[in-house]
Amino acid sequence: MYLCRRIGKNMNLSDIQAAIAKHPWLGKWVLNKYTITCLVFGVFFLFVGDQCLLKQIKRIRQAHRLEQQIKESRQNIATYERELYVLSNPDSLERYAREHYHMHAPGEDVYIVK
Repeated sequence: MYLCRRIGKNMNLSDIQAAIAKHPWLGKWVLNKYTITCLVFGVFFLFVGDQCLLKQIKRIRQAHRLEQQIKESRQNIATYERELYVLSNPDSLERYAREHYHMHAPGEDVYIVK
């Protein structure tokens, strides 16, 4: 409680020693070498290094984005394969050319209605 009230203010070593003297369990848990070691490793793994948590989250987002692009590309490939199959027949090729490129046979009149 004493330590919590002083956190907003400038703390010095005597304040920390006074808090530990008032609450002995605080010194046992906070200043324990294993607790400090775990905190240091925790901070290291969260924010420092190539495998830190922040970079992992960034990589996961990038992987989801790339998976979405793969899905869209596969849909485009399927559409183009269907179109290629349709255009492999000479009659459908002529129909496609007439519809999309407004081509016509000699002597025909083309009327475009929108």
